[in-house]
Amino acid sequence: MIEQVTVVANPSYPLEGILTLPDTHTEKVPAVVFVHGSGALDKDETIGANKLFRDLADGLAKKGIASLRYDKRTCTYGKQLIQEFGGSLTVEEEIIHDALFASRMLKADPRVDANRVFMIGHSQGGMLAPRIDAEGGDFAGLVILAGTLRTLDEVIIEQNEDSLKQLDESQREMASQQIKALKDKFDSIADMSEEIAKQSLLLGSVYAWYLKEMQQHPNKEYLIKTNKPVFVLQGDKDVQVSVEKDFNQYQQILKDHPNASCKLYPGLNHMFMKAIYGTLKDIWEEYNVPQTVDGTVIEDVAKWILSV
Repeated sequence: MIEQVTVVANPSYPLEGILTLPDTHTEKVPAVVFVHGSGALDKDETIGANKLFRDLADGLAKKGIASLRYDKRTCTYGKQLIQEFGGSLTVEEEIIHDALFASRMLKADPRVDANRVFMIGHSQGGMLAPRIDAEGGDFAGLVILAGTLRTLDEVIIEQNEDSLKQLDESQREMASQQIKALKDKFDSIADMSEEIAKQSLLLGSVYAWYLKEMQQHPNKEYLIKTNKPVFVLQGDKDVQVSVEKDFNQYQQILKDHPNASCKLYPGLNHMFMKAIYGTLKDIWEEYNVPQTVDGTVIEDVAKWILSV
């Protein structure tokens, strides 16, 4: 069963959302809030021809789990956000405030078990999951899909360096210089004052303060401190995060956590669908092939939520 809802963490930025409920339920059900990865993404987290959040919402509903997904603030109000916040925009205004409001919405719904509201964060949403929980999400547990504990600038540089290896030799020299220039920009952030960071444009519409603010809230520290149940999932053919630098780091930090699980899925990409090309160079071509989320992933997430 699907209901159209509106997420209004800020009256200036109402967001269209979908509440998906199991078709049959006689008692209060567990529920999840979906939190997007980077970019101006819609409620389904549509990337190319694929819709990760829609697939998960539909699959979880069949297992008796409700969910709330909504358009990301930058998807609906990209220009307005830049006009209002400019260089002072952070993940608080872009992502966190809406996730916290969505959590409260679900907990207030009489059909939902308020003690069993979970968060499923994908990519940047997974990266921020422990921080969102600590800032008031107060979730029953965190599902981290293809997240990272590294800083966003580290991941961007690594993705660029990986792309460099796949270029023709003729293109490599110029691209290498561009990456070095970007790395120098990122390295300069640490010495910037907050005021300067809010005035320094790095790439596209991203200002230095956006990255510096995240660096001041290390995701690793939030994860180390959490006592919430955590489930970390990643595809081993994911070219946007790394098994060695990301998945293995989650495993290491969570090894003594009493209620944490980590699972690596063979052959799956960043969208938890079958990897076709397996290279960053061809990633958009891959995402433009219509697929659905691997059934084992949906099964595992549902089982984990119902067992917590």
